Amino acid sequence: MERKVAIIGAGISGLLACKYALSKGHRPTVFEAQSSLGGVWTKTLEITKLQTPKPLYQFSDFPWPDSVKEVFPDQYQVLEYIESYARQFDFLHHIRFDTKAVSINYEGASSEVQQAWALWGGTGEPFDSKGGKWYITIQDTKSLSTEVCQFDFVIICVGRFSGIPNIPEFPQGKGPEMFQGKVIHSMDYAAMDYATAKELVKGKQVAVVGLQKSALDIAMECSTANGMDLPCTVIYRTEHWNIPDYQPWGVPLAYLYLNRFSELSIHKPGEGPLLSLLATLLSPVRWAFSKFVESHVKHKLKLAKFGMVPKHSFLQELSSCLTSTVPDDFYNRVEKGSIRLKKAPSFSFCKEGILIDGKTETLKADLVILATGFNGVKKLQDIFTSPSFQDLIAGSPDKTVPLYRECIHPRIPQLAVIGFSESVANLYTSEMRCRWLAELLDGTFKLPSIKEMEKDIAEWDESMKQYSDKNYRRSCIGALHIWYNDGLCKDMGWNPKRKKGFIAELFEPYGPMDYACP
Repeated sequence: MERKVAIIGAGISGLLACKYALSKGHRPTVFEAQSSLGGVWTKTLEITKLQTPKPLYQFSDFPWPDSVKEVFPDQYQVLEYIESYARQFDFLHHIRFDTKAVSINYEGASSEVQQAWALWGGTGEPFDSKGGKWYITIQDTKSLSTEVCQFDFVIICVGRFSGIPNIPEFPQGKGPEMFQGKVIHSMDYAAMDYATAKELVKGKQVAVVGLQKSALDIAMECSTANGMDLPCTVIYRTEHWNIPDYQPWGVPLAYLYLNRFSELSIHKPGEGPLLSLLATLLSPVRWAFSKFVESHVKHKLKLAKFGMVPKHSFLQELSSCLTSTVPDDFYNRVEKGSIRLKKAPSFSFCKEGILIDGKTETLKADLVILATGFNGVKKLQDIFTSPSFQDLIAGSPDKTVPLYRECIHPRIPQLAVIGFSESVANLYTSEMRCRWLAELLDGTFKLPSIKEMEKDIAEWDESMKQYSDKNYRRSCIGALHIWYNDGLCKDMGWNPKRKKGFIAELFEPYGPMDYACP
């Protein structure tokens, strides 16, 4: 039976959700606030490249074209690949561009009835036979006119890395308002055209706050613009295992962390006694893999020379989905002096620039760029008009965002969230989730009880905390990619073992093409 499905966002996850909803005979409408598809890839920094090697970042039924030779394609190549995918499968006429989903409101069972549910939606079914519907208020971003549309199911694909910037809080009288220069977020910088961005930083003392990918890329662009005459200062709180490549000492990283053997050394949510014992026995292997990668990174980037050796392990970095690549030549520029690194557990603003706590000298600046990430949870919350749904989707601040299989909230009916939880290869993970969701909508399987789903969510949360430690983030499957996909496969009735032969199954890395067919 054809159902009306709303998809919010035309990034990677939104396109995949559209494809697999269509494959089951539903009628999807994708609402995209921008004028083009591609999500975060529609506008990036000039030097930004794909963070994941392209064999891990591709659609299972649409390989990269032979014309793209680079292992890490640039923004233009990635965007063209995504657009080609949309054209190939004829998605464009399902997308309403320049149309923002302002809010969504559920009309169905009362809140009292919902609280008494034992199964998702009361029956465990994805569609409410008693008439429950979602009403989406949409706005034309050009004319600002609004309308309300009704749908049987909603898929939220807004992602975590756009929309609402995460701005650090400062004590009264010590925030950006005290600074005589300019303070912007990396989101504002990325939104500029390349010429405007270059003009903004040219001839200025720039301080970049952060040490993840956006911060490193911005620092590189500032270094290129100003050289050693006006070094760019990178202010960071914690050192990270930002890697130079995916070949530690010549061994592909996938052979260390993306096969079944590597996951046998890690305790997994819902594992039985035998797997638990095996993970304990293999803990020296887990430690050795991490040290092997760390030794390569320290050697190649000369981290000790710059005081940049992290205190946590590489496994903790990977388990927190914090791993990113260092731009080529970054540490060479640190050594030459066009980029300076300043550790600051905390800082504040003054008239001339930045005061690092514990230091008396002012770090003078004309421009401060906050590469401090995004408030993805608030972005997700703000979509809902219901305060109770806002609270439910946010969950507890010290626990994972409560999504079963990282897709379904046990207590919010007829709705899924795709692409919010991270992995080591987000496109590949989103495709698996969209296929799982399509099978759920088609009635291939039913969800367990609400209590069972909440138990599973709690187990995944504990697993993430165990290996992430202080770097814990609320939505990440980290180093358990195959174990996670195994759960999706079992739900869908697929054989989770996708390789030919015992040795291949144990040691060969898993990637998107392993899941091309059911």
